[in-house]
Amino acid sequence: MALDPDDPRTPSQQIAAALRAEIKTGKFAPGEKLPSQNDLVERFSVARETIKAALRKLQDERLIVTRQGSGTFVRANTERPVGLRPHIERAFEATHVAIDFAGFSGETLHNAIQETLDKVRVGRLTPGSIRIRILISDMNAPMAIPCRAEDRADDPRVRARSARITNRSIHAIIDAVQELADLDLVKAATTEVRVHGAAPLFKLFVINDEKAFFGFYPVVEHTVSVDGQPMAIYDAMGKDAILFPFTPSDDDASHDGLYVQQAGAWFNSLWNTIAREYTS
Repeated sequence: MALDPDDPRTPSQQIAAALRAEIKTGKFAPGEKLPSQNDLVERFSVARETIKAALRKLQDERLIVTRQGSGTFVRANTERPVGLRPHIERAFEATHVAIDFAGFSGETLHNAIQETLDKVRVGRLTPGSIRIRILISDMNAPMAIPCRAEDRADDPRVRARSARITNRSIHAIIDAVQELADLDLVKAATTEVRVHGAAPLFKLFVINDEKAFFGFYPVVEHTVSVDGQPMAIYDAMGKDAILFPFTPSDDDASHDGLYVQQAGAWFNSLWNTIAREYTS
């Protein structure tokens, strides 16, 4: 493949663009090994340093990962947003399952975990222990959001609505996990919930201390029913939050491992300081 001499991009940028397109269109599937640097040198008729520069760009974009002595591979997670459910299900293949969630209502966690818990219930997944910790905003106290849209003021009725949504999701998780322990399907199964006074601006999942998923809550205006009357509010919309995966690999240039470590440290810092016991 000849590079275009009239293209204003550098040769390495052109090569990166060509490989990026092949990854995005599925010519190279997730987990598939890319051609060797020697093969790419021959294909594009450029120096090895140019190929290395192109690969570094794709590595910075988190599209590929280099494994020492094995070669360069398409990352398993190249699509965003990602679905959380398959990652949670794989986590339950481990002997000890640990999931930490920080965010708004826990609705995403409930939706993602309920099918997996059903598989434990029927014996398709058999973890030895399950520990879930949930860290959420305390809707008993005024905070920046949710609030009335007309004057951005706190309204206890709006917070009470959010609290009802939260309670529904949280108790569904607590009851489902406790049932597994009551049925002796898991040796130990616990769900702990704590609250804090900060507004819900993002969601974070740390799974088995090995993977992390992070998403920003967009703040939007929408109309809800409060005491039977429509009210415009500003609220955090969890369903619109794109989750970004952080999955450590053998790639020394990846910062995913450090992110997972720091995400866990951040969670523990809130959990052990300003967070307090949740009461519905």
